[in-house]
Amino acid sequence: MIGAAHIRLTHRRVMHIAWPIVLSNATVPLLGLVDTGVIGQLGEAAPIGAVGIGAVILTAIYWMFGFLRMGTSGLTAQARGAGDRAEVAAMLTRALLIGGAGGALVLLVHVPLFAGAFAIAPASAEVERLAQDYMGIRVWSAPAMIALFGMTGWLIAMERTGAVLVIQLVMNGLNVALNFWLVLGLGWGVEGVAWASFVAEWAGLIAAFILCRDAFRVPDWCNWALVFDMARLRRMAAVNTDILLRSAMLELVLLSFVFLGSDLGDVTLAANQVLVQFLHVSSYIMDGFAFAAEALVGQAVGARARGAVRRASILTSEWGLGAGAALAVCFALFGGPAIDMLAADEGVRAAARTYLPYMVAAPLFGAAAWMLDGIFIGATRTRDMRNMMALSLLVYGASVVALVPLLGNHGLWIALLISFAVRGVTLGARYPALERAAG
Repeated sequence: MIGAAHIRLTHRRVMHIAWPIVLSNATVPLLGLVDTGVIGQLGEAAPIGAVGIGAVILTAIYWMFGFLRMGTSGLTAQARGAGDRAEVAAMLTRALLIGGAGGALVLLVHVPLFAGAFAIAPASAEVERLAQDYMGIRVWSAPAMIALFGMTGWLIAMERTGAVLVIQLVMNGLNVALNFWLVLGLGWGVEGVAWASFVAEWAGLIAAFILCRDAFRVPDWCNWALVFDMARLRRMAAVNTDILLRSAMLELVLLSFVFLGSDLGDVTLAANQVLVQFLHVSSYIMDGFAFAAEALVGQAVGARARGAVRRASILTSEWGLGAGAALAVCFALFGGPAIDMLAADEGVRAAARTYLPYMVAAPLFGAAAWMLDGIFIGATRTRDMRNMMALSLLVYGASVVALVPLLGNHGLWIALLISFAVRGVTLGARYPALERAAG
């Protein structure tokens, strides 16, 4: 446990938090590749499509509970900074209870949820049947996956991102091994992929409990009067609601970018999809420094140390902005060859190269927004995040209406970059108030 006197902020400490998150995130797309590769060995198209669409639907459902990671991270970091050991333990219990309740809710309503998803995005009868089989198995790990959001946030706040990496390696390593055994060894097909994920996700939760065992040695983890303290619960609910609304608006921007691109032709849609993979890479890397900001700023706010808030914000932002610049250089130098690896069609390659400069600019336009998100989450200034995201969404919508009819896909990319910049500028304008409140 730390207090104001023990907040020592260094570049080494930032990297200690950041690098395991970067490595952990790097394993995520690899698992998708293995799932696709293993099921692809069956030699049929329908199983590949079923696993793909099933995973997308489940990820979208679980994403709705992503607020639990961010809210838990900010509130736990502040309790740690204040030296409130009891509240740190109680926060983990609250996160687990919310995760369990969220998982039970998903299990309760998963049938209409799945039906609604296929009504929005219909597939062939064979793909839909196989996807329903896949999701019908995997959904039973929903309580584990949602609870892991809260446990991950708690570990980040405690600066134990190495434990987050271990959890990810356990889950993904076991998933890959089971994929080969169940699908290729036993011939279970799509159901084998689902069972591999089901077992791996529950194993990840068990690993998380083992890594968080110190929290359960403090009696306050089951101090129910503290865990269910109404003032603390109301604050947690307000923080999580703001984050949920902010994230929904951000997802609306990203989804609309995909759908609007589909109106501009198949080649343009495919080119945008190739370039969006670069955006995912950017987020995987930038998350490490944003998570460091959550932990360090949150602790400084909890300790009521205004100077530490500023230093934590500056240190993490230096790394984040540097990473954004490095990503821009990498995309400029290696974006063309990467496009050729991801797309075989010459038309798609040519279109993606045409729009590559916008992807080169994206980390530069978005770095401030990424880092300020982490800073504001740590300070639990989530109302500001929600409001500035709403303003960014409005500006994005206006930009799309004004630019896409004139410039086509160029206008769509410019609108996306404008939304990144607006979010960064508006959050930056609110930063002085954050710092004043911390003292």
